[in-house]
Amino acid sequence: MQNLLFSFQGRVNRAKYWLVHVVMWIVVAAVFAAIFGSAAMSSDPQAMLQSVGAIGGIILLVVYVLALWIGLAVAAKRWHDRNKSAWWILIAVVPVVGALWYLIECGFLKGTTGPNKFGPDPLGI
Repeated sequence: MQNLLFSFQGRVNRAKYWLVHVVMWIVVAAVFAAIFGSAAMSSDPQAMLQSVGAIGGIILLVVYVLALWIGLAVAAKRWHDRNKSAWWILIAVVPVVGALWYLIECGFLKGTTGPNKFGPDPLGI
């Protein structure tokens, strides 16, 4: 599990890619909801931030950085499964087209069959 979530080496198939991202964002949403609670319904942003406090802010920052790291690690492995460098993650920075390209490549297209320069086939075929 540690290798899947924190390492940038190896390959991962589409199912694990989607599973990690869905679970990760459910956890992030639950933490944000627990910390902000009913304060998120406030129309005054300053009052909302004051209700969170320093400890809540630190927790939110840690959760956000952890989610970012996990997302980047799994995305790098998904690009490796497509037999491309992890630098392709940066395609998502290109407005509209980049995000769509990223979604199609990582989320819907099949990875390289058999071993490639990044490791063995994660499906084991």
